[in-house]
Order: sequence, then C-alpha cells, then structure tokens
Amino acid sequence: MTSTPIIPSTLRILLIAACVVILIAGFKAAGAIILPILVAVFLAVICTPPVGWLQKVGLPDWAAVITVFLVILVIFVVLSVVVTSSISSFQGRLPEYEKQMEEPISHIVNFLNEHDVNVSSSVIRDQFDSKKLTGLLSTGLSAVALVLSNTVLVMLTVVFVLAEAAVLPKKLRAMVGDPDADVSWASNVLGDLRVYLAVKTQCSLLVAVTTTFFLWIAGVDYFVLWGLLAFLLNFIPTLGSIIAAIPPIVLSLILGGVTLGIIVAGWYLLINMAIGNFLEPKLMGRRLGLSTLVVFLSMVFWGWVWGPVGMVLSVPLTMVIKILLEHTDDLKWLAILLGSASEETDVQNGSPASASGG
Repeated sequence: MTSTPIIPSTLRILLIAACVVILIAGFKAAGAIILPILVAVFLAVICTPPVGWLQKVGLPDWAAVITVFLVILVIFVVLSVVVTSSISSFQGRLPEYEKQMEEPISHIVNFLNEHDVNVSSSVIRDQFDSKKLTGLLSTGLSAVALVLSNTVLVMLTVVFVLAEAAVLPKKLRAMVGDPDADVSWASNVLGDLRVYLAVKTQCSLLVAVTTTFFLWIAGVDYFVLWGLLAFLLNFIPTLGSIIAAIPPIVLSLILGGVTLGIIVAGWYLLINMAIGNFLEPKLMGRRLGLSTLVVFLSMVFWGWVWGPVGMVLSVPLTMVIKILLEHTDDLKWLAILLGSASEETDVQNGSPASASGG
C-alpha cells in the first residue's frame, strides 16, 4: 500500500516558487548589508593562500591574518583617494571637454556624409552628451564606491573569515553530527572559487596596467582612472570591458580627434581579445564549468538583483550554487543544466566533471 503525499506535487512546486520569489526579494532589499559581506568573503578566499604562505615562513596565525589585513586596508585607502579625486577632477573639466568635442563631431559628420550616410551633427552630439558619459562612469565606479563606503564592515568580515578558515571543516562535520563526514564539497567550492578569483584578478590587473600605460603614452587624460575602471569592470562578463572602454575612447576623440579615437578603440579590442579569449581561458582551464549562456544570464539576473556589484559577483555566486547543487541528489539535474558542454561529455563518458574537482 503506497502512501499518498501530504502535499500534492503541483502545490509543492508553487510553494517552492513562492519561497524563491520571497528569497530573491529579501536579497534585493538587504543588498546594502549582504553585498559588503559577500565581497569580504570573496576577498578572504583570495587572501587565504598569502595567509598560508606567511604561516609557513614562521608567522603566528594572528600575525599572518593581521599582515594581510593591513595590506588590504592600504589598498582600500589608496583606491578611495584615487577614485574620489579623479571623479571630482573629471567632472570639473567636463564643460571644457564639451567645447573641444565640436571639432571631432564635425569630422565624423563629414566622413559619414562623404560616404552617403546623411546624419546631422545634433544626432552625433546627443550620443556624446556629458551626462551620458558621467552616467557611464558613475555606473562603472558605483561598485567600488559602495564597497569603500562599507570599508569597516568589509575589513572586519575579512579578518573573521580568515581566522575561522582553518576550523571550517570541523564545524561542518559538527553540523551534520558525524566527525568522519565527507565535506569535500566545501573544499571544491573554495578551491574553484580561489582559482577563478585568482585568475580573474591577475588578468584584470594585467588589463589595467597595460591599459594605463598605453593611455599614458597616448596622452589621454585620467589614464589611472580608466585603468582602475578597466580592472573593476573586467570582472563583469562580456559587457564589462565594453563599458570600461567607452569613456576613454570618447575622451581620446575629444583630445586627439578620430585617429586617436580609432587607435584607443583598437587597443581595447586587442587587449581584451588577447586576454579574454586566449590567456584567461588557458589559465582557467575547465575549472569554471559554466555554459556561456548561464554566465550571461547569471550576469543579467544578479545585476538586476544587486546592480553593478551583482554583475561583478555573478560568476562566483553561480559557481557556488552549481557546486552545491552537484552535491544535492535531488537537484543534480539543475547542476547539469548550468554546466558547460564539456562537462556533459565527461558525464556521458563516465568521468567526473572537472569543475567540481578541487
């Protein structure tokens, strides 16, 4: 005799959907608190190897954590000063740039008219409106501004996470009530996150340094600001590098005309193709384990929930969700949907997916 389920399957699905909607609404409403904590957790994941190295060379645990903490604090202070001063100076010079914009706009209009493309200068001018440029810049830097405004919360959370990292496996085993429980999934989560964040940070830093140096050689104003913007927005899949390129390209058109604008645009295209399409995938290997569609949709979803910061965190958040789903028997099918085509091939061939392989 089979027992009838207490809750019908249709009602159960509706209840789960309602819970998901409520959870998303809660995440969206509590973003001001959740986001700094998430940023701190990901920073702590990146800082775990340096802390471990300092411990190996003989520093006590507390000294290693404090040393890494001080380095992060100095970086935050420097970023805060650079962002604040650069934005203030840039906004002060916008009227000057607007006046200088007339000549490159007329060159663009003449070029288009010579090639039988009839367009008025007012249409081009509207596309280079200073308010739009300021809006793009504000969007790009709002992520770092939000985090910097919660520096104390972020820093304290980083310290506590680093201090608790060593005892995390014991706590997980205590939670399930089995001292011999398999908590390898936690190592998988941390390992994949560490690889992704380390590779992404290194590649973003390479983009930022080379872009800053190139813009300095090209004579584009605020090259440090544009390099910082390139570093931050490179964490946003697909769209980030495009958004980061717009302000310096527009500024180069103003300062050096169409020729300089094309050169700067070509540089951004070259550096992002070289690093984004070749170097980064080679360093990352198949560790990411997410399909291209899932990466894009996760960026859209987390961007809608938490704005630019959500876009930055979209890939690591989705990676964590995928690994957790892989270790939940009833929801493994969702992990397969989120995975890449190469992982599906691994499953069909009977080999383990590399994305969760620590």
